[in-house]
Amino acid sequence: MTLRARMVLGMAYVLVLAIVAFEVPLALSLSRRVNAEVHSQARNQADVLAATSTDLITPADRPSLEALVRRVARSVRGRVIVVDAHARVLADSAKSAPPGAAFDRPEIDAALAGDPAQLTRNSSTLHQRLLATTAPILRRGRVAGAVRVTQSVDATDRAVRRVVLNLVAVGIAVLLVGLVAGGVIARAISGPMRRLQDAAQRVAAGDLETRAPVEGSAEQRSLARSFNDMTERVARALAAQRQFVADASHQLRTPLAGLRLRLEEAQAAGLSEAAAAEIVYGTREIDRLARTVDELLVLSRAGERDTEPDEVDPAEATEAAIARWGRYAEARSITLALDEPDPAAPALACSRVDLDRVLDVLVENALHYSPAGSTVTVSFGAGVIEVSDEGLGIAPGEENEVFERFHRGRARVAWPQGSGLGLSIARELARRWGGEVTLENRPSGGAVARVSLPLCQPLTRRELA
Repeated sequence: MTLRARMVLGMAYVLVLAIVAFEVPLALSLSRRVNAEVHSQARNQADVLAATSTDLITPADRPSLEALVRRVARSVRGRVIVVDAHARVLADSAKSAPPGAAFDRPEIDAALAGDPAQLTRNSSTLHQRLLATTAPILRRGRVAGAVRVTQSVDATDRAVRRVVLNLVAVGIAVLLVGLVAGGVIARAISGPMRRLQDAAQRVAAGDLETRAPVEGSAEQRSLARSFNDMTERVARALAAQRQFVADASHQLRTPLAGLRLRLEEAQAAGLSEAAAAEIVYGTREIDRLARTVDELLVLSRAGERDTEPDEVDPAEATEAAIARWGRYAEARSITLALDEPDPAAPALACSRVDLDRVLDVLVENALHYSPAGSTVTVSFGAGVIEVSDEGLGIAPGEENEVFERFHRGRARVAWPQGSGLGLSIARELARRWGGEVTLENRPSGGAVARVSLPLCQPLTRRELA
């Protein structure tokens, strides 16, 4: 997960906690307060109506009582019933119960007993929850009747739910605004880190001229400056190292050429047979040293890519390598063959010159370490070229050591003239283009060297002339 995503998620977590911690108690408190207000208002209305109805329960004042009941019913948005001391209806705002009808309810019984009552119950006829509030009508200290006020609790619950939903909507809006702000802040923080990462990847790929932009917070700017200073020091160190190797190699060529010339002059001057043989051996050592100097020059430029990769046809490259080493193989009585070439194999993304040098190293090694009468086989597939021999193979555990510079494995006594740099050069050239070179023993004997290189995108082949 990216730093930006982590920061946005962290801010979302904090916002959700804050919103929940604020809105849940607020919603609960609001619900309790609204319910308490509704209950208190219903009791007050019932008490006021009971006190007002004391002088209106006589038959002569019945119209005034009915008018009062209707006014209170409109005020409380519910139903109001007044009964006498025997629970007979005196007035009903809904006119559902006729005057004189018995209206026996638990809350009415409690009020007629002198105890105000308030309860919530479900109405089977109205199919809703009702809040019933009763109060006794006292006349000269005695209970002369009761007042019952009923209101729909569902309406109150709906109002509370609307308020809670409004709070949720506000919370979601705050969360969205917070996430947008968090995304902007996270982008401002992660942007410099991402660009620093891009610069580090380009440096790791070999572009030592890359510098990270100095931006962001004080810590990020300090990190970018430290990275740029480090990259500059590494670039100077590598440049100095390569320049030293190149200068030393060039300086060695002149005395080596002069030494070879003097040995050839001494040989032409006429010496004894033993002295002439020593001169021949000395000339060979000079040639070996010259090859080592050339290989050091190649290694000094390891990792550099001066050009873009070409579309290299593997069939053409392997056929050319076999043609270059065909006569040498014949001279050693070794069969050098191409195993079932595939004309439809995809092109490789690398330098043709570098691939030729890699194949030269692998084929030359295979020929030198193969006995007379054996076969060296070159094959290729999608992104892979293999060179198999029937020679000594490599000693156990040397699969990686053979690629170290100047390493000469226990099994390499068959070629004492080698410099120990060939496989190192082959691996460095392959890695220059994102590839790899490996070496392992074959189950049937001998070794197989494998070079893997990236394919061209899209997978196309160069049209051969």
